[in-house]
Amino acid sequence: MDLFDLTGKVALVTGGTRGIGLMMARGLLQAGAAVYVSSRKPDAGEAAVAELSPYGRVASLPADVSSEEECLRLAAELGGREERLHVLVNNAGATWGAPFTEFPAAAWDKVLDLNLKAPFFLTRACLPLLEAAGTDDDPARVINVGSIDGLHAPSLPTFSYSASKAGVHHLTRVLAKELGPRHVTVNAVAPGPFESRMMAATLAARGAEIAASSPLGRIGRPDDMAGVAVYLASRAGAYVTGAVIPVDGGRATTL
Repeated sequence: MDLFDLTGKVALVTGGTRGIGLMMARGLLQAGAAVYVSSRKPDAGEAAVAELSPYGRVASLPADVSSEEECLRLAAELGGREERLHVLVNNAGATWGAPFTEFPAAAWDKVLDLNLKAPFFLTRACLPLLEAAGTDDDPARVINVGSIDGLHAPSLPTFSYSASKAGVHHLTRVLAKELGPRHVTVNAVAPGPFESRMMAATLAARGAEIAASSPLGRIGRPDDMAGVAVYLASRAGAYVTGAVIPVDGGRATTL
């Protein structure tokens, strides 16, 4: 259906070489978009390109978006290759767990720099490319990746992570108001448990329990994340902005 067709569109997915970012990159490719994946590690980018290339045109642009300088460099490098950016997915993220009495200042700096500041600085750096792509009927899209841990208090001592994701959700609303008049929508997805490196230890220890706590009785699958990315990036989601969409089998809204 052309309602979900992304043919001719260009997307950039940070943290797009593994986990949720890779799931979203695959979905965007399968819907017809050309996708740039970004990661700190060039070898991870090359591996992702090899995995994703059967689905469409994909390339790697390595960058460490935890600094504003790298956000600016990434946007400039993309601008040297493309005249427009239709979809920006701010997915790159980090977590840190430690007891309350031992939680270090470094855990706040590292996590907030990547999880909260990077979406702001990269969106700002990419704004000329987004504005070039957006129209009244078909705005450019920014998709921020939050977390259900930003919707309720988490069970693990990940203080800076959950606070950063709550910040991402509200930053999404603020940017939606700021950028809407420029024909750019800004939305967030709040994933629950999905198979990823960040969740691997937790799922190994408590996977069955976590799955059972969802009304749907399972953890997320790659198609679940690919689907919401395509919806928000396509004409189907053109009139949605400032939203935070839980993708968690109902855990955040029913527990």
